Amino acid sequence: MNEPARSKLDLLHFARRVVIQQATAAVAQIDTWIAQEEERLAHRREVEAMRPPPADWLLERGLNKTNLVAVHVGGCWTVRKSSRCIGVSQQQALDALRQQVPACTHCRPDTELGILD
Repeated sequence: MNEPARSKLDLLHFARRVVIQQATAAVAQIDTWIAQEEERLAHRREVEAMRPPPADWLLERGLNKTNLVAVHVGGCWTVRKSSRCIGVSQQQALDALRQQVPACTHCRPDTELGILD
């Protein structure tokens, strides 16, 4: 029927318990997010470790994929992830330059290989 009046001290203790409960839940949520992010980063590192190293030299094929249009250094920024480029050995890059396949004007593989026009 009539509930006894709660004192201000009782209300403050109640408020403290609520805040602790909410803070504990928030910390648990953040810990979950941290664990998920650590797992995602670990997986990314594993994938990167399994990826083969990039080729030192690239030959860029034309749109019909048969003619060669340029020789590139492996890290050339103009190539990006083009499906028209294939990784080749240093000797193959040299041979292509000697067979008049143009050198990329940005990465200058002819200079890197010691062949100058």
